[in-house]
Formats: sequence, structure tokens, C-alpha cells
Amino acid sequence: MKTNQFKYKAAPFVFIFLILIIWQLLSVSGFIPGFMLPSPVKVVKAFCKDFPLLIYHLEVTLLEAFAGIFVSIIFSFVFAIVMDRFTFIHRAVYPVLIVSQTIPTIAIAPLLILWFGYGMSSKVILIVLTCFFPITVSLLTGFASVDKDMIRLMESMGATKNQIMKYAKLPSSVKSLFSGLRISISYSIIGAVISEWLGGMRGLGVYMTRVKKSYSYDKLFAVIFLISALSLGLIKLISLLEKRICKYEK
Repeated sequence: MKTNQFKYKAAPFVFIFLILIIWQLLSVSGFIPGFMLPSPVKVVKAFCKDFPLLIYHLEVTLLEAFAGIFVSIIFSFVFAIVMDRFTFIHRAVYPVLIVSQTIPTIAIAPLLILWFGYGMSSKVILIVLTCFFPITVSLLTGFASVDKDMIRLMESMGATKNQIMKYAKLPSSVKSLFSGLRISISYSIIGAVISEWLGGMRGLGVYMTRVKKSYSYDKLFAVIFLISALSLGLIKLISLLEKRICKYEK
């Protein structure tokens, strides 16, 4: 049984390793020109060489992402509770939330920079607009998953709507909330980088723009890998936090 579990866990790493080997062979053989696709070895060297500079830009991107996630969680809780309490508001606001997700992020970013400037505020607002929807929908799904018989029982015992929310709906929405957080945490990094592409002094998006203009594609791949690793690490962190908080679910 343990052998099978090890195989399942090792399979993705083996597949990634094979991709890197094929990539390296294609680059070394000259089948694909080095300026178009730098080899993994060159990418690693570029990453090590620019590591202090990457950390310098990473600090700003993480600050923007965490600020955006924090504000998104607060807004999501407020909107989800209000929408759950008042059916009319739910019917009026929910379609607008759906429509808001059809607008490309890259189209909103220039407007936010025009309205709020090149500072952190425009980046945080873009992240909030990106992350607000999945968290809110996850909370609403969690609220709706409460056992109806439990709600009827609490109402028959004289429980108020606030008490039902506190003791029934909020606890039942925890797992749904973490599902939305896993999506939003990766969106927050992407949203921060996209907003930095279009204007800013620091951040991984600014770094990507500069190395792209200098045709340093090895450095461009290095920051892409850093963003991917960062997103995966944050998703894993959310999963570990979920396991710790939701021990009673086991």
C-alpha cells in the first residue's frame, strides 16, 4: 500500500524530470535556437545570478498579493453574509458578479492605473477584483450546504438569524472557503504580476518587462518558474492550514 502511495506521489516529479531532460536535449542539440528556448541549465544559472534582484522584486509582489487577499476575504464575508440574509440582494448582485468575471484582467489594469496611479493601490484593487468572486461564491455554496433540518430545529428553538449564521452556516462553509482560497491565492500572484507589467517601479512583473525588452529569455523563464513555484507553495500552505483547522472532518 505504501509503495503504491509513493508511486502516485513520485509520478508528477518523474514526469517533470523527463520534460526537463527532453528540453535540455532539444536546446543542446540546436534543434531549437537558444535565443528562443534557453536550456534549463541556463535558466538555473540565470536564476542563481539574479537571485538577490528577484527577491528584491518578490517582496513587493508578495506584499501586494497578501494585501489583496486580505481585503478580498473581508469583502467576501460581508457580501456573502448580506447576500445570504437578503434574497433580493442575492438575486440582484449575483448576476453582476458573474458578469464581472467575463471582463479580461488585462483590460481592467490600464484603467485602474489611470484612475489610481502607479502605486500599490491600483495593484491591490485589481487583485481584489480577481479574488473576490471565487471566495464569495465558495462562502455562498458553504452557506447553502447546511442541513435544512438543522436550521428548522434551531428556528423551532428560537434561534435568531445571527445565531444560525454563527453556529450552523459559518462552520459548514469552512471547507468551501478553503477551496475558494486555493483558487484565489494563485490568482493574487497572477493579478499582481499583470498589474506590474503595465506600470510600477518594483515587482516581478516589472522585472519580467525589463528582461523581455533586453531579450534575456533565460531570466524570463527563471521568473516564470519562480512565480509557478510560489503559487504552488502558497496553495500547499492553504491546504496544510485547512487540514489543521478541519481536523474534526476526518
